[in-house]
Amino acid sequence: MSSAFHTHHGVAPVRVAVVPDSFKGSARAVDVAAAMARGVEEAFAGPGRKVVVDRLPFADGGEGTLDALLGAWDTTAFTVDTADALGRPVRARYGLSPDGRTGVIEAAEANGLPLVSDVPLRPLAASTRGIGPLVTALLDAGVEEILLCIGGSATTDGGTGLLAALGARFLARDGSELPDGGGALVDLDRVDLVSLDPRARSVRWRIACDVTNPLVGDEGAAAVFGPQKGATPGDVRLLDAGLRRLADVLAEATGADVRDRPGMGAAGGLPAPLTALLGAELVPGSDLVAEVLDAGRLLGAADLVLTGEGSFDGQSLAGKVVDAVRRLTPERTPVVVIAGSASVPPEELRNSGITAAFSIARGPASLERMREEVLPGITEAAFHCCRLLAHRPA
Repeated sequence: MSSAFHTHHGVAPVRVAVVPDSFKGSARAVDVAAAMARGVEEAFAGPGRKVVVDRLPFADGGEGTLDALLGAWDTTAFTVDTADALGRPVRARYGLSPDGRTGVIEAAEANGLPLVSDVPLRPLAASTRGIGPLVTALLDAGVEEILLCIGGSATTDGGTGLLAALGARFLARDGSELPDGGGALVDLDRVDLVSLDPRARSVRWRIACDVTNPLVGDEGAAAVFGPQKGATPGDVRLLDAGLRRLADVLAEATGADVRDRPGMGAAGGLPAPLTALLGAELVPGSDLVAEVLDAGRLLGAADLVLTGEGSFDGQSLAGKVVDAVRRLTPERTPVVVIAGSASVPPEELRNSGITAAFSIARGPASLERMREEVLPGITEAAFHCCRLLAHRPA
C-alpha cells in the first residue's frame, strides 16, 4: 500500500498521503492513486529529502466504492449470477475484507440505472430483487457486517424486492404475493417474515447514504428521484402511495415508523425495510469508507495530503471525498486537490481548509483525448505539487 525510501543522512523522509476519489468515467480511484504516487516519487528522485508515499484509494459510498475498498484492501471481487432491475440476467460483484468479516455490495451492480439504459425504463416494475443473491453470497461467506452502497438505482420498490429475495413475502389482502416493483405496493396488506433468512437479522447492516430525503411526500423517493428513473407524474403519485402503504405495514409489523426519517428515500426507499426489519444503520458514505479504511490514522501521519476527483466544485465540499479528507486531516497539514476541472472560487477555497487546487486540463480537447490524458496529467500535477517539498531543507 505504500512505498518507502530509507532516511537520508538521518533526515526523516517526507510522508505524503494520496487519497483520491475516482475520476468518474475516466479513471478508477486505485489508478488515480497510483498516478499521484508516481508524480510524488518522481518529484523526490535524486538528491535531497526522501519520501514515503501512502496510497489510499477513496470513495464517498456511491459509484466506485467497491473498487476503492478492494484497492485499499488489496483483495479481488467475487461475482454472482443475478438479475438487473428488470429481471434480466447479469453478473454482479461483491467484496470481502481481508479478514472475511466485512462484506461490501454496490447495489447498482444489480439494480443500477446504467444496466437498463438500453431499453425503455419501467419505473413501476423495476425491482431490487437482484441485490438478494449478493447478500446471500455474503451470508454464505460468514460475514459479520454488510456494507451496502446504494447510489445510482433504477428502482422505487422500497427495497421489497431485496427482502423478497431473502425470503420475506409481501402479501395482498387475499394472501397472494405481490408482483415485483413499486407499482404493486398500493395493494400491500401485510408482510410475512416466517421464511426470511435468519442470518439477515444476525449480521450488522450499514448503508452508505448521502441524501437526507424522507421516504414519501414532496421530497420523497418517488417525487424527487422517480422522474430520472422514467416515472411520469401519474407514476410518481402511484409509487408514492405504494411507499406510504409500505411504511404503514412496516409500522404495524415493527412499531418503527420510517416514513419521515432522513435518508429513507434514498435509492427508491431501499433503506426503509432494512432499517425497520433488520436494524440497518444509515451512515454518510465518505464517513463509512473512512472508518473501514482507518483513513484518519494515515492522514494524521502525513506531511502533505493529495486528494482529487473529476470535478472539484462547490458540491465537493459538502460530504464528498475531498470534504471527508479535509475533515480527517489535521489543520496544520496541507491538503491539495488535483482535479479534472477545478471551479471553486479562491475565497471559498480559503475558507474550506483546502490549501490549493489544480486542474489537469490544458485547454479545449475532445472527451476521448481528455480521458487518455487523465492519468499522465495527474502524475504531472502531483510532480509539480511536490517539487517545493522535495528540495526544501528538513
